[in-house]
Amino acid sequence: MTIKLTKKGQRTRRHNRIRAKVSGTSERPRLAIFKSNSYIYGQIIDDTKGVTLSAVSDMGLKGKTKTERAKQAGEALAKSAKAKGLSAVVFDRGGFIFTGRVRAFADGAREGGLVF
Repeated sequence: MTIKLTKKGQRTRRHNRIRAKVSGTSERPRLAIFKSNSYIYGQIIDDTKGVTLSAVSDMGLKGKTKTERAKQAGEALAKSAKAKGLSAVVFDRGGFIFTGRVRAFADGAREGGLVF
């Protein structure tokens, strides 16, 4: 008999599977995304030291849709990373599917100059 997981449990399982393969270093830190119903958050993390190098959310950004705000947040994170001398990252979608706001965030980060 198998127990059915909730949506959150399924996402957590997917994220654990991704994290087993994806890890950030000093040269290529990990860009981790979390998406709530209202906002999207992004962090650049050096997993070897266990330090967050840069973080951003779309909470204070102006935009008509959540997708537009997510793209602006990605650009803001890329700008912050560039200021700290980071250009290449490893993308961690956090168990979320790569469409909608997650993709907009990634596109904004790429347009801002991050390579992944």
